[in-house]
Formats: sequence, structure tokens, C-alpha cells
Amino acid sequence: MLLLGAWGIRRQDAVWRDEAVTYDMAHRSLADLWSTLQHADVVHGLYYALMHVWFLVYDATLGTALGEAIGLRLPSVAAMTAAAAGVALLGRHLAGRRAGLFAGLAFAWVPVVQQYAQEGRSYAMVCALVVWATYVLVRAAARPCRALWCAYTALMLCACLLHEFTALALPAHGAAVLLARLPRETLRAWALATAAVFGGLAPLAVYSTGQSAQLAWLMWPDPVQLLTFAVLAVLGVGCARIRGLPHASGTRGPIGLRALALPLLLLPTLFLFLLSYAEPAYVDRYVLYYVAGFALLAGAALARLSRPAGDGGRTRARRLRRTAALVLVAAALLPIDVHLRSPDSRVDDSTAVARAVGELAAPGDGLLFLPARRRIWRAPHPQEFRGLTDLALARSPRASHTLYGTERSGDAIRARMLTARRIVVATDPEGQPPDTDDQAIAKRSTLHHSFVLCAQREVHGARVMLYARPGECGSR
Repeated sequence: MLLLGAWGIRRQDAVWRDEAVTYDMAHRSLADLWSTLQHADVVHGLYYALMHVWFLVYDATLGTALGEAIGLRLPSVAAMTAAAAGVALLGRHLAGRRAGLFAGLAFAWVPVVQQYAQEGRSYAMVCALVVWATYVLVRAAARPCRALWCAYTALMLCACLLHEFTALALPAHGAAVLLARLPRETLRAWALATAAVFGGLAPLAVYSTGQSAQLAWLMWPDPVQLLTFAVLAVLGVGCARIRGLPHASGTRGPIGLRALALPLLLLPTLFLFLLSYAEPAYVDRYVLYYVAGFALLAGAALARLSRPAGDGGRTRARRLRRTAALVLVAAALLPIDVHLRSPDSRVDDSTAVARAVGELAAPGDGLLFLPARRRIWRAPHPQEFRGLTDLALARSPRASHTLYGTERSGDAIRARMLTARRIVVATDPEGQPPDTDDQAIAKRSTLHHSFVLCAQREVHGARVMLYARPGECGSR
């Protein structure tokens, strides 16, 4: 996992919009961060605070040599490496050493795991915490003690504070505990731990409901994400049906492999999908830890299929066929893995936007972001925007304690635009629905009636356009 995480981590220095938010928030002072979280993104507050501490160290030591893209992603690489180790250890505990080794390898090779191992967001950390909490749960079920239950509670609470939807792992753990038919004292300990987690999460969950408008971009679940889950779910259930897998209990405890892995694979995603009927909420990364359930089942199945069944050439030929099948699967996934390490694998590329702005703009030009939330493209590369005047900006993101800054009224924006000879516009690609607020309407109508398009750069996930007054396209 560490090698796969390090492979192509720079991604040609591309940073997409969510990573740009992380970079911006992590580089604010803790006081500014606290003030911003009261208005937006409180659900990621703990992650931003951790990244703030990380960047204090990174910028003082390695930042100049390695760059901001690597700094954003190194914590996720480390976290996903810890998650892979936890999956391997959990598989070993439940089904033996060979199954643990295969489970860790299967987890590392799943493309979606590699994707979020190289993303400057909290999902790899959440996945690692859930995996290790699951391991502690299995140990506590085998040998109950207060220290293990406290560790389980602390790990799950930290994971939930990093992302609220981590709470959907608790029903999966509950299903495993119930299926194991544990003593009443153990059930009571798990219930108390779960209540403590919900109690610790409750203040954040209640406060974050006031910022629910930030999820307005969510629509019906992405078919590609649903297909990824469906494929892993079908494969995982198929692995669970292979004869010879540990059934009633693990090798060292009462919780069995199937009883733990199947709920972890299926329940969080199914619950999140059902929640989307009330309000769109399904994004696969919110429950990324479900992949650990698949990896445990796949590891046990691979261990079972690779076990010698007898002597002679027939067994050797069977093992060779199975090895060849695994090699083919790995080869089939390789193009996906290569694509994940390219800038095109994410929604957009703020680095390409900044580069295009630098090519088109001249000092003194006006600057517009359309819609205003695309101002986040500026955060990781402020040097490319130096010398330009943001015509719509009233207060900067840091001064206003917001993610994207506050803008002037539509009339004020129009008046400022009319004082400019040239304006550089960073906007979404064609086909995206336009914003309908007064500021966005003022920007579009003024550009249409008072300026002409002189040049345009199409970059991944964005367009950068140069507008000028009629007859002044050639002037700088």
C-alpha cells in the first residue's frame, strides 16, 4: 500500500477543488479556522486542524523541496498504509496468516482505495480508524476488558468526528456482535461504547445541520460509484459462499469472518443509499471503509483457493491457473490505476487553471470567478493571480471567515467591470448549469453586452477566458 500510494503521488502537481479547500483551510491560523468553521465545513474541522499541524512541520522541512501536492497527500498515504496493515492483521486474526496476507494485498489493490490514498481529504484517515476500531472490537469480543472497549470507543469517536457518516459503521459492528451471540456483559459493553460515540458526535451533528446547504450539489447517486459498490458487493458475497471459509467463529475469537465482513461490506452503503431517498447523500467516499469488508472476504477466499488440495501435476496445474487468473485481474486493473494518477482522474485541476490564467493575463487585468465558489482555484497558486484585480470580491475568504469570500452586489460588480479594459474569467466547462444569483447574472450580462471574447483555454474541468472591450483584444 505504501508503494502504491507513493507511485504517482504528485499527479503532475494537479490539485482539485476539494484538495484546494484543504490546503487553504490548513494554512489558516487556528483562530481563523475556528471562525470559519462556525460558518462552513464544520464537519471537516478536526481534519483541517490536524492538517494545520502537519503543514507547520511539512512547510518548515520538506515543503520547498517536494511541493504542496505531495504535502496534501502524504498523510492520506500513511493513513491508508495503516488501514492495509489493519486489514491484514484483522484477516489473520479471523482466518489465519495466509488469509490476512491476501486480505491486505486485496485491499491495497482495489482502485478506489488507491484513489483516496492519494487525496488530500479525510477519507483515508477515517478508513484507517474504522479498520483498527474493528480489530479492537474483535479482540474485545474474544477477551473483554475495559481498556479495549475504551480504545474502541476512542477510535470510533475520532473517526466519526472526522466524518459524520462514519457512524454508519456502527450498525455493521452491531450486526457482527449480535451474530456472534456474545455474552450479555459483552453486548452491554458494546452498547455503552456505541452510546458514548453517539453522545460525543451529537453536538457536531446538531451544529452541522445548519450548514446542510453545502450538500446542495449532491444529486442522485453517481452510476459509476454505484457500479463500483455493486461489483465489490457481488464479488464479496461470492467469496463468502466458497466452501471451507471460517464460519462460526474466527481462529482466535467468537466473531466469525462472514459475520463481520458481510455487514461491513453491505450495511454502511445500503444505509447511505436509503438516506438518499430522503435527501441526496450518497457519495462512495463517505463510506469508503466498506472496502475492508470486501478485502477480508477476498483474502480468505484466495487463501482457501491457494491451499494445496493434494499432490501431483493436477494440483500444480490448478495452482498455476489460479495464479494466472490473479495476474490477469491485476493486469486488467492496471489501466485504471494509471488513470487515477493523472490530472484527468479528478473533477478539475486548479493547477491547470492557474497556469492558463498566467498565460492569458497581464498585470492590471480584471479577474472574475464564475461561479464565485470557483475562487478556491486560486488558493494553492496565489502567485499566478498576483497583479490581477478580483472585481467581484468584497472580502477575501480569510477576512470574511468563509470558504470562497464574499462578493459585492450585482450592481457594484457591473460598475467595477465597466472600469476594466480586459477581464480574465475562470469558469466551469460548457454544459454546467449556471448560477442564478444576482452576482452571477451581473457578471454574465456585462460580459455579453460590453466585452468581446478574445482568447480561451480549455483545461480539465474548467475554462479560462480573456475578455476585452471591443477593438482592444490585441492590447495588453
